[in-house]
Amino acid sequence: MENISRIRATIRDKTASYPDILVISRTFQPKGGGIEEYIYNRCLQDPERVIVLAASCSGDKLFDKWQKFPVYRWPLSRHWRGSFVGAMLQAFLNTVCSCVLAIQLYFRYHYRYIEWGHSYHFLSVLLLSYLLPIRFFIYLHGKDILGLSRNPILCSLFEFTLKRAEGIVCNSSFTQDYLTTHFHVETPTHVINPAVRVEKFGVSSHQDDLDDLRVRIRSAYNIPEKAVVILSVGRLVKSKGSDRVIENLTLLLTLGMDVHYILCGQGPYESALRNLASRLRVQGRVHFAGYVPDRELAGYYAACDILAMLSLGDNKAPKVGGFGIVCLEAGYFGKPVIASRLGNVVDTVHHEENGILVNPNSGYEVFHAFKRLCQDQKLREQLGRQGKQLAKRKTLHRSIYVADRDSCLLT
Repeated sequence: MENISRIRATIRDKTASYPDILVISRTFQPKGGGIEEYIYNRCLQDPERVIVLAASCSGDKLFDKWQKFPVYRWPLSRHWRGSFVGAMLQAFLNTVCSCVLAIQLYFRYHYRYIEWGHSYHFLSVLLLSYLLPIRFFIYLHGKDILGLSRNPILCSLFEFTLKRAEGIVCNSSFTQDYLTTHFHVETPTHVINPAVRVEKFGVSSHQDDLDDLRVRIRSAYNIPEKAVVILSVGRLVKSKGSDRVIENLTLLLTLGMDVHYILCGQGPYESALRNLASRLRVQGRVHFAGYVPDRELAGYYAACDILAMLSLGDNKAPKVGGFGIVCLEAGYFGKPVIASRLGNVVDTVHHEENGILVNPNSGYEVFHAFKRLCQDQKLREQLGRQGKQLAKRKTLHRSIYVADRDSCLLT
């Protein structure tokens, strides 16, 4: 992490050309999360062009030291967490620091563009668009604009900000549809889905190496090689729908299928899931892996046969949910997905192409999907192969700067 008080100090030459894009994000790697991964992936695509400005987090000094682009941080107090006043103070600090430091960085780098990583604290970029001779793009992820649309005052200010933007980047077509439905803007809008960052797994993609990982993980949980393994990756909360998977285990076992379920993640709903497994007498088939770092996650993708992501809907409000990067990651390892037909996930899982989309509130649809994939190995392999192809596709973020964006689509 570079100290902002020494902003005039000489920075070693990391790139062949001078940076001209300031990427600002309240939250950034090494903190884990979907937005953090999305913005980091964006920076890795053009390390010679970007400067990053973000809030501090645990482990940032070592992380920043090894990046190919300069990273600047503003302080984030851990003492303010958990209180309303603390949250308001930190929001104010985020707004002020991002604005002030962006101005200082302008006089250091004379960048021409700002890419605002999400709609949180958007007033800063609105102010910067008046104070600096720059153009800006704003990134939208779904949940961020969902909250803004419920506040008439913020909604109007946000709409005005979007109109001043050079372009809007949505992480999914669902986010784009929600934007056009709830906000009246004619600013050019681009859909750039998250992409799989293979390097984070730290393993070879050679099939022999993946087979070794598969055997190692299955052996650790005493799972036979011929058994069908269902995997879920993410925080253990009720809205993830992991209880639906456990409930279906009993039905699948009744049909004579040898099936196991592994959950990678931690969360407040873990005890309830353990109790459910015990009550249904499938505790020997449900395995809680706890927190699994990225470099070990490849082994779990290799060990599984199906990824399950049964996020629950809400009749009172639109369900945005996360983009479902784990679905793409599972596809990269050749595994099919059973996922809820909700929100951003429909950009990741194409029904009957790389997985099966279901209504998570329909017991019949969920069970039928599990039954099909558990019984039909050829179907799993077919969907997995197509999922691998989809996982390798990505749209480069530099496409928002050129007229012919199709040239930046890689396959």
